[in-house]
Amino acid sequence: MALRVCRREAVWLGAAGTATRRAISFKLEEKTAHSSLALFKEETGVKYGLVGLEPTKVALNVERFRDWAVVLGDTRVTTGQHYWEVTVKKSKHFRIGVADVDIPRDGCIGVDSHSWVFAYAHQKWHAMLAKESFPITGIGHPEKVGLLLNYEAQRLSLVDISRTAVVYTLRTEFHGPVVPAFALWDGQLLTHSGLDVPEGM
Repeated sequence: MALRVCRREAVWLGAAGTATRRAISFKLEEKTAHSSLALFKEETGVKYGLVGLEPTKVALNVERFRDWAVVLGDTRVTTGQHYWEVTVKKSKHFRIGVADVDIPRDGCIGVDSHSWVFAYAHQKWHAMLAKESFPITGIGHPEKVGLLLNYEAQRLSLVDISRTAVVYTLRTEFHGPVVPAFALWDGQLLTHSGLDVPEGM
């Protein structure tokens, strides 16, 4: 198994980037959404419901997450550098990141070698991968955060938009195509894709 290293960074946006700049555009894929999740705003947002949808209203699908409140994006990434943002102000317990397209549907993102996420819970941030968790400090609970994926460099970064800074970078090894991935246990998340990679990142 390849060694996975997690490293904290405080990189200001003046640093030069070498990866191809892409503007990933995605929606949340309903057929992957756990029954406790409801999509809104043309499948760009997701809400958590404690009871969830009635079983008769949830289409049977082998791609649906069965045990955890997870939903995936519908666009695969296999190359390039990509950036998107997530409005997180209406949730106090969530995970955001990327996952293998074939991640097992009986697990949660951030707990195995098929996903790489940043988690917020109990007013604290953590980076999560391969059953390991690493604390992140100095970001608080902002209205919105950014995610920067550099596929060739095997990096996923959490961006503090208020300071225009990369505050933490997960360094790993992707196994194949990955997709944006989200989990939440209260409130809602709203995604913003189709954004250019900010200059200097």
